[in-house]
Amino acid sequence: MIAKIYITFKDGILDPQGKAVHHALKDLGYNEVSGIQMGKYLELTMDGVSREEAEIRVTEMCEKLFANTVIESYRFTIESKE
Repeated sequence: MIAKIYITFKDGILDPQGKAVHHALKDLGYNEVSGIQMGKYLELTMDGVSREEAEIRVTEMCEKLFANTVIESYRFTIESKE
């Protein structure tokens, strides 16, 4: 199984990196960009687990390590390796 995990700040949380990138895009002439939110992308390869088990394990990993759930949200997909 391959888990693709996306982590972003929750609404209302200041994103200084996103703000800096937004200003840089404006300076480069990309004035159509009205906002940007930076985040994290992780991809895990898991062996020897069912899809249901993978979902449980990835949720645990996100809650315990990958995301600061006070200020960040996460979502993920589980796909077959083939």
